[in-house]
Amino acid sequence: MRITKLFEEKWPTVSFEFFPPRTDVGRQSLLKVVDRLASEITPDFLSVTYGAGGSTRTLSLDVCREIQSLTSGQVMAHLTCVCHTYAEIDSIVDQLWESGIVNIMALRGDRPKDTDPDAVFGDLIHARDLMAYLRTRHDFCLGGACFPEGHRETPDINVGIEHLVEKVDNGCEFLVTQMFFDKDVYFSFVDKVRAAGINVPVIPGVMPITGFSQLDKFEVQFGVNLPPKLREAVSSREGDESAIEQIGIDWAANQCQALLDGGAPGIHFYTLNRSAATLKVCVAIGLGKDA
Repeated sequence: MRITKLFEEKWPTVSFEFFPPRTDVGRQSLLKVVDRLASEITPDFLSVTYGAGGSTRTLSLDVCREIQSLTSGQVMAHLTCVCHTYAEIDSIVDQLWESGIVNIMALRGDRPKDTDPDAVFGDLIHARDLMAYLRTRHDFCLGGACFPEGHRETPDINVGIEHLVEKVDNGCEFLVTQMFFDKDVYFSFVDKVRAAGINVPVIPGVMPITGFSQLDKFEVQFGVNLPPKLREAVSSREGDESAIEQIGIDWAANQCQALLDGGAPGIHFYTLNRSAATLKVCVAIGLGKDA
């Protein structure tokens, strides 16, 4: 089923994101996580990321197929165009289509490290180009990424929204946000998106903090702003990882409830291939059985 069809039948949706492990042990662990989340929550769709430059291409496809066999939810494969030729993209999307995977998160992807930011890697340069090309291949349901607080390469929100308009014009049917920790960031962003004429669903992405080391990583690596109240709460419990995890779960649960109460079309959880924190957040907002 196309993810856009889900929005016609159910509102709000719940979805989870995973990354393809590189070891057999990690793979078996992930499948147990998927099985638990699927049985406890019954997600509407599950997505699988794609390594930089296609580094996990085969793994991503295999994991998509395995997850598809474990759950009734729809599977969405991530696909990046950086470092790929048209022929490579053709091969990937043909395999996805033949496997019955019709939902794709179309992304540019991260460029190789320590390279010229203006250099061209692959036949397609931007996510919007990938979306336009995929439209010539099969009738996929295409999702796109968006950044409520700006992208590190495009910090100007207004420029980022101009790019989103181009994505939607090229076939993007729904958007999933980068993680954020302030509900007002989401609602302000959606207002700007709607003012620009974009009317597709914008799904908020949420990830509960589970450790002290994540604070700087979120801000430096992802450009995400942490509300002072949250940073202070986590910092005050440095060294007590259990307490920090509970703070993160409580914050995420309150955030999710406020987003849903405000009309968000669903919640997309970045799981880091773990189930415990995500399950507790879902239970707190009335989804699934007690974990």
